[in-house]
Amino acid sequence: MKGNKKIAIATAVVSALAMLLSGCGGSNGSSQEASSKDEINYALPADFTPNWILPIGKAGKLNTNNISIAASLWEPLVAYDGSTGKVAWHKDASIANDVKFASDGKSAEITLADRTWSDNEPITSRDVEFWYNLVKANKADWANYNEGFAPDNWTSLKIIDDTHFTLTFDRTYNSEWMLANQLSMITPLPQHAWDKTSDSGKVGDYDTTTAGAKQVWTYLNDQADSVSSYATNKLWKVVSGPYTIKTFSTSGNVTLVANAKYDGGEKAQIKTVNLLPFTSVSAEENAVRSGQVDYGYISPTSVANKSQFTQLGYKVVPWNGWAITYFPYNFNNPTMGAVFKQLYARQAIQKSVDQKSLISTVFSGMATAGYGPIPQSSSSSFVSSKQKSNPYPFSNSKAKALLTAHGWKAGSDGILVCENAGTGSDQCGEGVKSGTRFSMQVLAQSGSEVTDNELLALQSSFKKSGIEFKIKKAPVNTVLAQTPQCTASEAICSWQLSYFGTMGSWYFPAYPTGDSLFKTGGGSNFGNYSDATMDAAIDATTQSKDNSAIQSYSELGAEELPVVWLPEPDYQISVIKSGITAPQDTLANFHPARWSWSK
Repeated sequence: MKGNKKIAIATAVVSALAMLLSGCGGSNGSSQEASSKDEINYALPADFTPNWILPIGKAGKLNTNNISIAASLWEPLVAYDGSTGKVAWHKDASIANDVKFASDGKSAEITLADRTWSDNEPITSRDVEFWYNLVKANKADWANYNEGFAPDNWTSLKIIDDTHFTLTFDRTYNSEWMLANQLSMITPLPQHAWDKTSDSGKVGDYDTTTAGAKQVWTYLNDQADSVSSYATNKLWKVVSGPYTIKTFSTSGNVTLVANAKYDGGEKAQIKTVNLLPFTSVSAEENAVRSGQVDYGYISPTSVANKSQFTQLGYKVVPWNGWAITYFPYNFNNPTMGAVFKQLYARQAIQKSVDQKSLISTVFSGMATAGYGPIPQSSSSSFVSSKQKSNPYPFSNSKAKALLTAHGWKAGSDGILVCENAGTGSDQCGEGVKSGTRFSMQVLAQSGSEVTDNELLALQSSFKKSGIEFKIKKAPVNTVLAQTPQCTASEAICSWQLSYFGTMGSWYFPAYPTGDSLFKTGGGSNFGNYSDATMDAAIDATTQSKDNSAIQSYSELGAEELPVVWLPEPDYQISVIKSGITAPQDTLANFHPARWSWSK
């Protein structure tokens, strides 16, 4: 999801044979190719396969790596970047070069840079309007959509001329938030090539009617579902970014080549970029050792042995993220949803998470404790003192006491069972039936030794609190697909907790509010969390320039526990061949146009 909402992926471990197969099979690179000054082999996260390039978010495809690939092909209107240590507007990679907000905060005039598409057609305000019309007409199917926010809060787009347009809002907004979290979601699209409803149909102005925009939306999404045709489909040949697609396999191998017609501020320094998939971190590490990877990563468990990588000519560089990590609760789960809705139960679960120990033993120190909805790995004025102080410090005994005080009693195996149903202060709470066993299951990404170790440590700790914690694993794309928003009567609503965050669950834009994550109906509010006080706190962050608004939201999130807060690991521990310059973006995007070999 650009701009806004991004889910990072993670890591893995398999057998030695599988590792070697994965490290070599399907790779476009070899040790000889990897040393070319015109080529870089980049390792994708373990167990991840690129599967989406259309720069309009689709549910289940909101992965930072999908977004990074798409942004290399189609530059956003306003690109944000944290490579320099501060998250800010990066105009070199943006189609817009100026945004002026009205003094009343109710509109903005945007100026486009003088740019062209790869087929030499100019990039104009009409290309922005095309994106706007498609999203307006299909907002319910847009993965970035949150009711009340974009595009609901954009009342009109008025074209002034080819490089200027005005966007009007429904009220006064915090301009910092509007620029970083809303306008950054817009990607100008080549209307002159994409405004059609079928392969054989002519290009028209179909997007100017709701019915036509729906047809175009369906056509483009159908084309984007065909991963095997990405390299040959004429639609995807018309780009604005520094790269074009050369190959794109369904197994995950992607080759990008420099766009010879690129006229923006971020011209590619490397002609060919090979994106390599791996089934596990161990497989990827083997490929690093054999020289097949120029820019890869190692597991936190390998940090103690980093000298073996430096001796091979690699730099070992932590990649910090502007992110939070958590388990979403499914509050609509028919079995445990009523339990999760009890604040005391969430407090007991949170008290069972020993973040200090996890950071030390699982992440080898390459993580930061996180106690609320604002990233804590980087200092900022957004974090409240309440969140910093950890309102629910680790204690199995206090967690268990909290549950037994609310009507739960240990069974023969030590797992607590609701014995005193009801809504009194010493009872299990509304909707929790007598006999309910405090047993919850997490659906977590597979293939990561770090994730496996973290989940096993949590399982052990939860048991000491009288809580059963079952672990089910699947590839990360499956986890994303099988943990959607749902109602209790739907079969898909069987999930209880999910985990896709060994490299961070959620990467924020510059302004880390929770409109998508924790607002009622938020597009990525997977667990259907709903609280009127939280909704109001989030609204305040988007409408007020007073920093106390986002600190109040930080405090509320730390106290109310809409999810299980977990340590925030570094996005990855990079290994980069000496001679390569590769800035690392705290927003977890990779930017191949900025990579270069020393001469």
